[in-house]
Amino acid sequence: MSLIDEKWEILFEKHNIEHEIKKNGLFYITADQIREVKEPRLMTKFDTRESLPAVFGRKIAILPVTRGKYVLGEFDLYQDFPEMVSDIKQMKGAKIPDYYETIDINDIRSEANAINIMSIAGILEDFLGEPHMVQTVSGRMSSGSFGFYVSHSKSGDYQTKSYITVENSQVEIDGGFENPNVFSVMEGKNVVHSNFLIRQLYYPVRLWNGKINKQIRPVFLVYSNNIFRLLEYEFMDINDYNSLNLVQEKNYSLEDIEITWEDLQDIWKKTRIKPEPEVTFIQADSFPKVISLAEHLAEEPMIAAEIAELFGFKERQSDYYFNAGRYLGLMEKRNGEEGVKAHITSAGRRLLKMRYKERQLEYVRLILEHRIFYELFETILKGGKAPDKKTIAAKMREMRVCGESLVERRASSVRGWLYWIMALVNS
Repeated sequence: MSLIDEKWEILFEKHNIEHEIKKNGLFYITADQIREVKEPRLMTKFDTRESLPAVFGRKIAILPVTRGKYVLGEFDLYQDFPEMVSDIKQMKGAKIPDYYETIDINDIRSEANAINIMSIAGILEDFLGEPHMVQTVSGRMSSGSFGFYVSHSKSGDYQTKSYITVENSQVEIDGGFENPNVFSVMEGKNVVHSNFLIRQLYYPVRLWNGKINKQIRPVFLVYSNNIFRLLEYEFMDINDYNSLNLVQEKNYSLEDIEITWEDLQDIWKKTRIKPEPEVTFIQADSFPKVISLAEHLAEEPMIAAEIAELFGFKERQSDYYFNAGRYLGLMEKRNGEEGVKAHITSAGRRLLKMRYKERQLEYVRLILEHRIFYELFETILKGGKAPDKKTIAAKMREMRVCGESLVERRASSVRGWLYWIMALVNS
């Protein structure tokens, strides 16, 4: 259990929060009350469902309503991202003009840097179909006053709503871009998550909807593996927090992105199977998250709790994704003055310096060095489709890669990685 979990348990017990929510539907708590156990900023930052404290259960969530007050309730605050693997085929190329000598496209580290490069490359203009988009706002600002309906966590066949009023809560905008026709509010991340907090788009949209007359087009940017993933949303009812609808999604790269079946077949033929490492067999369904973790470890080593905070994981999941990196030889643990931390290996650091196409094929090679993936990928090459979970589980039992009680769960990870390889093909 994390320190944040422990502190929220103290608050739930002290203020009888769960009982109050069941009785009244909502519970308001002040920043000063939270500060009695820990800094409110750290206690209220939950960008994904998985990052919510254990005591919240699967239903309770929290929203800021003023600069010094929050509301808790059984709210449905998060939106799932579409699975990325199915969209890589739609990736488009983009270019940085040659005269920019200060830009290294292989060294885009921060969310702000990714947004800046995206703008320079004309990616947002292409995505929105709008010319001459210029960044006009960013940073922290006051929300102003507005009210909205938010859905409760789904229960049975119906869903109730609560009405929430916001008064000058703090809003942070990663980037606001404008031309004569539209204003685009952008939230940027340089880490791969499965879902996001709708508030990160909704509060900025409500702020600017009350100030300007132009159409507002909210966009979520995820930058990882040298891919700019843009998702445009709209709120079908501006007064309904949960009326979010995905308008379009596109992926962009500044490098050569053409990978063919012939490329994958060539890698498969040249790969030499290695003995299985003495590492826990994979239980990490999302290979893009394995890549994202490697990228962040290349910046600095992390303990399990830091990985959990970055990805919105529970600490157990941090181990799953770290062990997946160990399985491929990309990550390792080292003892230091601050204890045991996860590090990128020298092989992982070399891989991350490769160009996009070369790097993806190297990931494929590292996966196929393991016999189970090598043989299952052979069935893909012969049949043109991924084997089902039953076939994968049978192969896992045959090779005894993990205990029987773990086979079904870890078969999902194997299938996820195979799908990721297949989705690399874009021609």
